[in-house]
Amino acid sequence: MVEQLKPRYSVAWINKISEVPQAAWDAFALPLKTPFFEWDWLHTMETSGSTTAKSGWLPSHLTVWRDASEMGECDRTLVAFAPLYLKGHSYGEFVFDHQWADVASRLGIEYYPKLLGMSPFTPAEGYRFFIAPGEDEDDLTAVMVDAIEQFCLHNRISGCNFLYVDPQWRQTMERHGFSSWLHHSFIWKNQDYQTFDDYLGAFNSNQRRNIKRERKAVTNAGLNFKILTGEDIPKSLFPSMYDFYADTCDKFGWWGSKYLTKKFFEQLYPNYAHRVVFFAAYVEDNDRMPIGMSFCLTKGDRLYGRYWGCTQEMDNLHFDACYYTPIEWAIQNGIQLFDPGAGGRHKKRRGFPAMPNYSLHRFYNGRLSQILRSHIEQINELEQQEIDAINQDLPFKQETIELQI
Repeated sequence: MVEQLKPRYSVAWINKISEVPQAAWDAFALPLKTPFFEWDWLHTMETSGSTTAKSGWLPSHLTVWRDASEMGECDRTLVAFAPLYLKGHSYGEFVFDHQWADVASRLGIEYYPKLLGMSPFTPAEGYRFFIAPGEDEDDLTAVMVDAIEQFCLHNRISGCNFLYVDPQWRQTMERHGFSSWLHHSFIWKNQDYQTFDDYLGAFNSNQRRNIKRERKAVTNAGLNFKILTGEDIPKSLFPSMYDFYADTCDKFGWWGSKYLTKKFFEQLYPNYAHRVVFFAAYVEDNDRMPIGMSFCLTKGDRLYGRYWGCTQEMDNLHFDACYYTPIEWAIQNGIQLFDPGAGGRHKKRRGFPAMPNYSLHRFYNGRLSQILRSHIEQINELEQQEIDAINQDLPFKQETIELQI
């Protein structure tokens, strides 16, 4: 569906990222700090059957093109896009808006489908509209916001939501009628650590002993870690990672959010292997197949934890594979920020303070919109109180608490 908006631009809604050439898409995505909007990552989501109408994640990407007649060229030029999905539920987002769905139901309003902007199943900050350098960003943002509104109204979609948004872009979208909802993630930041012992030195003595004891338990169990990146990763580890991931998801039932297919992990090799880091734990006398493994992505000075699993439950293996060994590798490789992924019960005890992140929301039903605007400030105040409470209970030495957060 292509809608002519004005002489300079045309808007197209596409259901496959492959309708945009990879080079054109990545010209926007590669400069970002986050890896989760690069063409290979999102394309693999789609072609592997992970983001589909059946899974409740129907790709509905918004693209904006400069008309060929304006450029004197034969082809249109991509000037902006927004990765978007039509959602039939709220699972796999890690922003729990079920209370808004409940309010809508009480009012007799159909909450689903909704339009969602994020990298699927990935609670990592960085979402924004992608706009080409040199273009009028304010003009194109207005074009895109209007296109989204018309799309939602025409298709009777309750609202549009952007999750884990870029902090600066959030301010822009507030001026376009979107409301900010405060959340938190648990983020490790490198405080100029040179060694893992430097990281341990930030903790109070009790927690420092706990971490050493947890790592020693893994060593005493006869396990050792191999850290595999890029071309050094055997092809066989990618399907094995699916088995670990699936087993972990199954333990949590419906809440496990098992959306990624085995094909997704297989297709990451070889085109996206340069972003992957595996932290694989092997039994000393068997280096053929890891007993446990975590799957991370890295880009620039950032590391992102995504999935993990094990074939045998062993004390503290999860903590070492998902936190300690990645942090040690991060320090050695100049990583400045490590986002370990969703959840937080274990993370704050291991050097991950609660850090704010925001989602953006706009409802196209007047009553629902009024309720959101009336209550969102109070909701955000309560969330800030929770962030403050978490960070007051961190196991750091007193003099390092302010530095950490």
